[in-house]
Amino acid sequence: MVSSVTEGVKVSVKTEYQSDYSSPLQAHYVFTYRITIENASDYTIQLLRRHWTIFDSNGTVREVEGEGVVGLQPVLEPGEVHQYVSGCNLRSSMGKMAGTYLVERIIDGKQVRVAIPEFTMIVPYKLN
Repeated sequence: MVSSVTEGVKVSVKTEYQSDYSSPLQAHYVFTYRITIENASDYTIQLLRRHWTIFDSNGTVREVEGEGVVGLQPVLEPGEVHQYVSGCNLRSSMGKMAGTYLVERIIDGKQVRVAIPEFTMIVPYKLN
């Protein structure tokens, strides 16, 4: 698991290879990632947008941007945690992702880009 903190908002990521949904012979590798967002700041925040950069070890780079996460724009009070699971498919057995969330403080509308730490997606047999 990797984590980072930006202005009191902690983002942690844990990945898992999904062998049942992958097809290495067709260069199709599926990974899921569990994101935990912890609001350790003194302010209520709302997650408005996400921006991802996805790097495949075959040299492909993709960017994904949109509103919220998995259809939600969660509001987190100080001390609250939001978790979700999403996925990514790669054309190779290794890759990495990183990005940002745009969050807004409810009290004054200040917007902050919260770092999503870079994390790797590696098929387990590659680690042997």
